[in-house]
Amino acid sequence: MTRLTANQRDAISRDLLTWFDAHRREMPWRNTRDPYAIWVSEIMLQQTQVATVIPYYERFLKAFPTPEALAKAPEQRVLKLWEGLGYYSRARNLHKAAKHITADHAGRLPATPEGLLSLPGIGRYTAGAIASIAFGLNEPVLDGNVMRVLSRLFNIHDVLQDTATQKSLWALAEKLLPAGRPGDFNQAMMELGAMVCTPRSPECDTCPLRARCRARKAGCQAELPNKKKPKAVPHYTIVAGVIRNARGQILIDRRPPTGMLAGLWEFPGGKVEPGETLEQALAREVMEEVGLTVDIGELLDVTEHAYSHFRITLHTFACTRVAGRIRAIACEAVRWVRAAELPDYPFPKANHAVLKQLASNT
Repeated sequence: MTRLTANQRDAISRDLLTWFDAHRREMPWRNTRDPYAIWVSEIMLQQTQVATVIPYYERFLKAFPTPEALAKAPEQRVLKLWEGLGYYSRARNLHKAAKHITADHAGRLPATPEGLLSLPGIGRYTAGAIASIAFGLNEPVLDGNVMRVLSRLFNIHDVLQDTATQKSLWALAEKLLPAGRPGDFNQAMMELGAMVCTPRSPECDTCPLRARCRARKAGCQAELPNKKKPKAVPHYTIVAGVIRNARGQILIDRRPPTGMLAGLWEFPGGKVEPGETLEQALAREVMEEVGLTVDIGELLDVTEHAYSHFRITLHTFACTRVAGRIRAIACEAVRWVRAAELPDYPFPKANHAVLKQLASNT
């Protein structure tokens, strides 16, 4: 267990909060104490950069200013406003949680960590962030930025992902919390990790905690935190078809209600199996997914896209329906739509280049 005296704790919180008060970035969610708005921001900020989140956050709150408004909205509208932000389970869980809040909590977020943890999509970090920032409770947070700051500040060389290390870091984050400003302190720790104590080339000379940083004194700050080596990221070749019928309508289908990209619409297609050409794979996938025989035409687009645990190269072809009746075989729903209607549907980001191309041709 890392030793931390009361004097050390007070000095760290004083220096860090003084720095935060002078250097904090302006963000729309820092101008409110509305627990709902803070909750939305924390969910959006999971695995997503601040600059990307801000316009989504502002549009989302304009459309759904209260938990009740979000609860009443159709899931497809929620997903459409989330389109392009990624990690769509966050949006679905927000929607589900809003329904719980409306039904069981009189339209207000629970004001306790236990109550927050009972909501879909809220784990220990998010509960701590909302509890401390919105309600002023002495609850710690531990995200990637905070773990990096703590690892360097206290020269912790234990493997970051180990259960014992995580337990120790949570305890340390809790010990550091100053009475009176837990929300500001948690935000300051995250801000320090994002702006100064960065993964590569930390700006130690401008760090407010440089005099107290044990890793800096030992000259090993660049080596921390100690992480397990990441596994090789698999890559898949994917094909999709923009299939038109005799009336010029385009076929889209909706992914199943659970799993990756659940509930989003896409162009029929799937993974290329070993030994298949792109065209062979697309013909097979379209038959298996929606029951159509198609004529495969020109290649419209090739897009590289990275997900959290794998990468894809998506090849999208222009296709024409030859025979068969559309059926939702390996999807939730299937529909012929006009090209002008495509913007009404939420699509994965990997499809956006083709959607833009189709829009320019209408």
